[in-house]
Amino acid sequence: MDWWIVFAIFLYFVSAVLLVAEVFVPSGGLISILSLACVIGGLAIFFRHSVATGWVGVGIAVVMIPSCVIFSYKLLPRTRFGKSVILSVPERSQGDAIPDSEQLKKLMGVTGTVVTPLRPVGMCDFSGQKVECMAEGGYVDKGKKIEVIEVQSTRVTVRVIET
Repeated sequence: MDWWIVFAIFLYFVSAVLLVAEVFVPSGGLISILSLACVIGGLAIFFRHSVATGWVGVGIAVVMIPSCVIFSYKLLPRTRFGKSVILSVPERSQGDAIPDSEQLKKLMGVTGTVVTPLRPVGMCDFSGQKVECMAEGGYVDKGKKIEVIEVQSTRVTVRVIET
């Protein structure tokens, strides 16, 4: 095998790597142009060798470049870099489910504790059940005692209990 052919195949691999890099690096299309230049350079080398080799090079490009791109996108989420740039779906436990309005209506008049500051919305704890609540008036600090004063659909309004 001629070393020019090896160089042409190398240019195809560089093209595939540049296509993957284009997704993550904002370049205004410059990386895509370089990738296209690598493919054209590889094709020129193949066709310079012979017409038959050139058409084999076209076939290699048609199969190899998309295969490398697909393989890299399948592999990317498993890498440390991929895990840092790809958003993951938050895991929810059974207790994190949003209660329906019937369950929330049972909270009317119940007292609880503020888990996260209400600005005016935050989390409150009612005997182990955490519910997103809205303060009646402004900011409420964490740890304050509150009482449910209104439930509309899934919106729970609470008032601070003055001690």
